[in-house]
Amino acid sequence: MTSDKLELIKRIREESLKSSEDIKDIKSLDAFRVKYLGRKSEISDLLSSLKDLSIEERRNLGPEAQKLKKDLEDIVAFKSKELGGESADMGIDITRPGKRQKLGALHPLTKICREMCDIFTGLNFSVVEGPEMETEHYNFDALNIPEDHPAREMWDTFWIKGKKGERKSRFLMRTHTSPVQIRYMETHEPPFQIVVPGRVFRYEAIDASHEINFYQLEGLMVGKDISLANFKFVIEEFFRRFFNERVEYRLRPSYFPFVEPGVEVDIKFRGKWLEVLGAGMVHPKVLEAAHLNPRDLTGFAFGMGVERMAMIKYNIPDIRMFYSNDLRFLKQF
Repeated sequence: MTSDKLELIKRIREESLKSSEDIKDIKSLDAFRVKYLGRKSEISDLLSSLKDLSIEERRNLGPEAQKLKKDLEDIVAFKSKELGGESADMGIDITRPGKRQKLGALHPLTKICREMCDIFTGLNFSVVEGPEMETEHYNFDALNIPEDHPAREMWDTFWIKGKKGERKSRFLMRTHTSPVQIRYMETHEPPFQIVVPGRVFRYEAIDASHEINFYQLEGLMVGKDISLANFKFVIEEFFRRFFNERVEYRLRPSYFPFVEPGVEVDIKFRGKWLEVLGAGMVHPKVLEAAHLNPRDLTGFAFGMGVERMAMIKYNIPDIRMFYSNDLRFLKQF
């Protein structure tokens, strides 16, 4: 038995050496590899049969069979390198010009939002985020907008079906990022200053300046003796850094349920006055809803649309362009 297998090893070695001289291309190399090293090759059958032999026979045949396999693998490796290596085996012409890889990029809204957040973190604000699906309590009640209050008509709300008769279990898609301010004030001790970026939802007709979902960035500063003077400094510095120039701005009295007094902020940009954000001093009832004492603490809050700021800065005429996935528009950023 042992002598027969030794004769088989000798025959395979002589035959393979002679066959290797006829390898002229990748196709013949692959045929050689399959014949002598494939799963159904004689050397594979020989190695598989070793387990059925005695210990003495395995000691005599094992090293010879393994050496033959190693020699055959060396022949394949040498011929493969000689014929062009793995690139030729894969059908790749290494002499052809390379193809430029296309790299992805951040969406313009992501870039603008990050830019705005970077400016405010440079002014010592922290960036805070919250859930997009909110409760009625955080979205309305805690912000001084009780049920049946006319101010609720300012927000066209997407309501989520819930249990009847349980007001605090009523869920909705948040109409602004202000609920995060309440959540933050409930769990942190003043003084603090934060900005809250995020997506909001409103059920309204879509046109050049309105979308059913868009992005807001709101800010909040609470502490002792905070006033609109502090707000004026912060927002003036934000405009300067965002537009890379001194921007003329003005404050106009306005109404928002969660601030008192409330103001609209306009900027003069490219010769026109444009409304860009709403702001004001945090209403005492909002502080109370967050379990803070309005007699000891004051604060200001403001909010602006991320798309609105991007449209002004880059002279974009239609908000729908941000969501159309038109590469001709997106590649400009």
